[in-house]
Amino acid sequence: MTNFIKKFTCFSIIGILFLTACGPLKPKKVDLRETPVDARERARKNIEEGRGVGIGTVMGGKGTTYEFSTSNPLWRASLETLDFIPMATVDYSGGIIITDWYSDTNTNDSLKITVRFLSNTVEAASLKIIVHKKNCKPTENCQVNILTSNIKQELARAILTKAAVLDKEQNKTKK
Repeated sequence: MTNFIKKFTCFSIIGILFLTACGPLKPKKVDLRETPVDARERARKNIEEGRGVGIGTVMGGKGTTYEFSTSNPLWRASLETLDFIPMATVDYSGGIIITDWYSDTNTNDSLKITVRFLSNTVEAASLKIIVHKKNCKPTENCQVNILTSNIKQELARAILTKAAVLDKEQNKTKK
């Protein structure tokens, strides 16, 4: 009997702690003057405000859309444009591509390119490109600076041009 009482006490204490951990539930205050009395009007208002479920949302109206990287022309164009450079980070869900340090010849200078995707639309405002230049001399430490040259604009132009072509091809196949 003592064992039963110990278990019962332990479970009841855990239950009380679990129920009180969330705090007291307070009902949401509602102004009845703004809430329609008729059930159909309330349902229509809820759907207009984006609450509740309607036939359109269940049958594929408003819902979450999933887009794969292969269907995003801006993403594909960026990867195709930068395919000659080894990649350090490629994260579609994070919207970023970072290349590894790249040097065309055996010079002391190398470049690293970062492409950030601000939106999926094919326009110049959708991309933020940063080019870093690393200069390493044999007798000194390396210096890394953000490069302010035409490379950034040329990359953006090449990516956007290729993305526009891919987007046009993609729209043709949808029709």
